[in-house]
Amino acid sequence: MRFLPSVHPDDVNAATTDGLRERFLVSGLFVPGEVVLAYWEVDRTVVGGAVPMGAPLELPAHAELRAPSFCARRELGVINLGGAGSIEVEGKQHTLARFDGMYIGRGTERVVFHSESTATPAQFYLLSYPAHTSHPTRHIAFADVEGEHLGSAASANVRVLRKYIAPGLVESCQLVMGLTAMEPGGVWNTMPSHTHRRRSEVYCYADVPDDQVVFHLMGDPAATRHLVMRNLDVVLSPSWSIHSGVGTAPYVFVWGMGGENQEFADMDAVAMRDLR
Repeated sequence: MRFLPSVHPDDVNAATTDGLRERFLVSGLFVPGEVVLAYWEVDRTVVGGAVPMGAPLELPAHAELRAPSFCARRELGVINLGGAGSIEVEGKQHTLARFDGMYIGRGTERVVFHSESTATPAQFYLLSYPAHTSHPTRHIAFADVEGEHLGSAASANVRVLRKYIAPGLVESCQLVMGLTAMEPGGVWNTMPSHTHRRRSEVYCYADVPDDQVVFHLMGDPAATRHLVMRNLDVVLSPSWSIHSGVGTAPYVFVWGMGGENQEFADMDAVAMRDLR
């Protein structure tokens, strides 16, 4: 399990491209036949990927967690970015099509990932935060998630936002999670940009064609930086950082937040004139 420390804004201003990538970019999470996890100190975040092939994959409880099971003190959100698969939770099987999700509550002892086909395996994206109580495990079908159409062609940010785990939908302790898909002609996400001091955020970019990229903007609004993102790359956003992106082609991204406030609209807008 890779550990990623918290970073001061001044360190970002002085960092090289390689330094920024080392601190905020998490790649290589989706390895066939493995569960790969990374731990970020900010909000005690764990991100990961599970790609079961011929054999099922059990979610491990790494020694660094000091827990008998991964979810002993944690809640877990999952979205399937690949082919059809299933997640076995305490012996009960839940089938997940592409873009289906799951919420798995604190106290769950055993989580096992399966793919229906090794030719098109499931690619389970994992996001986890500490939890103070237990909420019921829920399967979240993509077909049942209402989409909110946002943006305009004139601003090149036409997109559909879907909330999977949020107050009033699927209850959790900290985790808020969803998926946004850019529509044809839409390349900008989360622009105009914002910050939110009360929680950090993590993006996982998906459906980025092999010959295309997403330029992810980050940093203090008055001293922005960028990272070049490719398919299934994950980027970490501290509470003081903006988190916007522009792609060279349409794409999808999973967004997830953890912290002291679950209200989706709790954000501090940054005016275009204030970006540097």
